[in-house]
Amino acid sequence: MDKAPGCGARDSDKEHAVAHDAQSIPVLIETLSNRDGLQRQAAREALVHIGDPAVAPLIAALGDSREHVRWEAAKALGQMCNPAAAPALVRTLEDREGGVRWVAAHALISMERLGVAPLLEALMSRSNSVLLRDGAHHVLRALCDGELAALLSPVLAALDGAEPVLQAPVAAQAALARLNTNQKGE
Repeated sequence: MDKAPGCGARDSDKEHAVAHDAQSIPVLIETLSNRDGLQRQAAREALVHIGDPAVAPLIAALGDSREHVRWEAAKALGQMCNPAAAPALVRTLEDREGGVRWVAAHALISMERLGVAPLLEALMSRSNSVLLRDGAHHVLRALCDGELAALLSPVLAALDGAEPVLQAPVAAQAALARLNTNQKGE
């Protein structure tokens, strides 16, 4: 059904609204540190609504000293599913707080294929990190139920194996090569 003239926002109106919202990003990022969980949630939801302009500030917030700011930033990035956030979320799998690591893992799971390459690259270079291997295991286990199962199962098996520090990088490199070949063929 066609919209009647004047119904709905025009593209220029939408661009103006996003530009106006983007001006509030610093305030919203600061609100992620509020003690009131409802205010933090409202700020996170507003940042998700703003979209792409909020990605870089949210990535920066993953480095904040306050746990709940990092948690909220990871949660927002997971809801946004922007591939630019994937490398930062992979790094967050090594956060000192378990809750932040868990949210980062679920953010990568929600990104599905978009988060796989940075995760495999991290396993290739930092397989000695127990936190990274644990987080990667959680993400890969969740993603092995779908279309990525054949690609990711060998990496998961390497993480479960006797020498994950040695086996995971080799399996990750092979999976990354297959992933890159599949993407070129699409």
